[in-house]
Amino acid sequence: MGEFSEKTTTCGTVCLKYLLFTFNCCFWYFILLFIIFLLEIIAGVLAYVYYQQLNAELKENLKDTMTKRYHQEGHEGVTSAVDKLQQEFHCCGSNHSQDWRDSEWIRSGKAGGRVVPDSCCKTVVAGCGRRDHASNIYKVEGGCITKLETFIQEHLRIIGAVGIGIACVQVFGMIFTCCLYKSLKLEHY
Repeated sequence: MGEFSEKTTTCGTVCLKYLLFTFNCCFWYFILLFIIFLLEIIAGVLAYVYYQQLNAELKENLKDTMTKRYHQEGHEGVTSAVDKLQQEFHCCGSNHSQDWRDSEWIRSGKAGGRVVPDSCCKTVVAGCGRRDHASNIYKVEGGCITKLETFIQEHLRIIGAVGIGIACVQVFGMIFTCCLYKSLKLEHY
């Protein structure tokens, strides 16, 4: 008898193989999008829940940082950050300019007669913080903390809007993946 060879790969087998591969890819793509979407929702809820706690800690820590670490040895980064904050937001002190009276830098006498840092001045010149007058320094109601809160809230709205936009794209991706999965399932080969 002669050799008998059977054709093992038919057109139907090849199509079935690629169809199963496509189903598998669509399924895992949907699962991945769904997991990312759930993580984004969890992050958004946690950010909303902990916002008030973050706000309270920010108020407490900003004043503490300004009074205890400003112009202290080893805290040069804090000094430059506070100076930049006060200059960019046109403010002085955490809650008001009188916060600087509690500053270790002012009380130690290393301030050179200043009552506020020079970064509180409307026009910064060396030693301008010696004169505590509204025409000379920023006396903003609420101090730097209210300006910083406003800045954060404005930017959180933008971040939230971008997050919602990305979430919508992901939801449409999941919907289209389901539609593709169903249309592939309905086609008979």
